[in-house]
Amino acid sequence: MANFSDRSSQSSDSRLTQTRIKVHIPKDLHEEPVISRLISHHGVTVNIAAALLGANMRDDGWFELELRGKPAQIQSALTYLNELDLEIWGQSAVEEDGW
Repeated sequence: MANFSDRSSQSSDSRLTQTRIKVHIPKDLHEEPVISRLISHHGVTVNIAAALLGANMRDDGWFELELRGKPAQIQSALTYLNELDLEIWGQSAVEEDGW
């Protein structure tokens, strides 16, 4: 029974999940590769569902993103966005998966 339990916890760590968030991007970060780093540094797949980001950098912008990956990868990506002090909406889905 211990072996079954071990396999179960390993498979839950490797399961793929997704969450949908909206991220506010202040104009001073428009030149930063924020989304590229989500992919390259945190290993998540990113789908841009919607975006508003002006090329002239006069205003702040936002992205609606679907993040897909293992729970640890998504948590790492969300931590990165929080460390940038970005305003994030809708990140409860990953937290609910952990309950």
